[in-house]
Amino acid sequence: MHLVTSTSDLAQVCQRLVSAEFIAVDTEFMREQTFWPELCLVQIASDTVEAVVDPLASGIDLQPFYELMANTSVTKVFHAARQDIEIMYSEGGLIPAPIFDTQVAASVCGYGDSVSYVNLVKDITGHDIDKSSRFTDWSRRPLTDKQLVYALGDVTHLRDVYRHLRGKLEATGRTSWLSEEMAGLTHPETYETRPEDAWKRLKMRTKNRKSFGVLIELAAWRERMAQAQNVPRSRVLRDEALYDIANQMPTTPEQLGGLRTLSDGFSRSQRAREIMDAVKAGLERDPKSLPQMNHSRQVSAEAGATIELLKVLLKAAAAKHGVAPRLIADAEELERIAAEDEPDVLALKGWRRQLFGDDAVRLKRGELALTLSGGEVKVLPGNGAT
Repeated sequence: MHLVTSTSDLAQVCQRLVSAEFIAVDTEFMREQTFWPELCLVQIASDTVEAVVDPLASGIDLQPFYELMANTSVTKVFHAARQDIEIMYSEGGLIPAPIFDTQVAASVCGYGDSVSYVNLVKDITGHDIDKSSRFTDWSRRPLTDKQLVYALGDVTHLRDVYRHLRGKLEATGRTSWLSEEMAGLTHPETYETRPEDAWKRLKMRTKNRKSFGVLIELAAWRERMAQAQNVPRSRVLRDEALYDIANQMPTTPEQLGGLRTLSDGFSRSQRAREIMDAVKAGLERDPKSLPQMNHSRQVSAEAGATIELLKVLLKAAAAKHGVAPRLIADAEELERIAAEDEPDVLALKGWRRQLFGDDAVRLKRGELALTLSGGEVKVLPGNGAT
């Protein structure tokens, strides 16, 4: 194992990796005490090179590594790539390309939803991975040999997993399916943290449209504060307090001080004044101009029956093609297909439409019927078929 602690050493390792067909990549980071993730370790491996890079080593510059990540002649293999890409985007200003996410590929190949790396390695290679160092504080130095061996194991086994899944995708003609999935994962908007969109990550519990407008402004204020101070959102204001303020809509220190979710004396702080400014800004928003709230939509009895049939059809399609049902469509998409004439959902696009979407539309129109034969759901022409 090669531990890289200097820029010159990193440049040499990356130069050797430039000629590789693919490289397996993983990162270790900490973010419990910060808003932005702190990169603590980078593991990389090709067939001939295995290295652990220490980003916290004195004087090291990761630019050679980021240049390698941007080199389009080398495929970068990750497992559950989103957080790895997020930290490279925030610290290095780039999204690796091209990439192959083995977790996504596994779900396309029938391994179920969000299969873990440990289970995937065990199933494909037969190896058991020691996870005793899983909850290591990767920011502490020095790291032990045991920790480094554990970290490197996250990429060495990944090589065999990648080859197996790539072969399975090619054999089943599903390589293009994975390409569709990677498109969203590699889009910059996936990793943007815009304060004005911060409300979208919240589970909405506001009582009306006015309080919803206040919540949008409060969430944006909290996001800006957390980013500027590099602290977790909850360190600025807990979600419970955010909802309480949005629903009560206090505009004076006295009203704010009466909320049980805030500590004594909070209403006299500078932060309290900023919160009241956000409340006022929210109250001034036109309720009609606000985005749609994410409450579960009310569906008619007819649509409800259609949804139940679509669920059966989805399970049948997933079983037939060996794909995780949630990868094809989620509950919200089924609701929209049942309730809307032309819903803009992934289930009606690309490979998903071939597997499920076309039949879903025909089922809704009465052009297909479902029956049970030998314990399996079968699709038959319906009375409405032409």
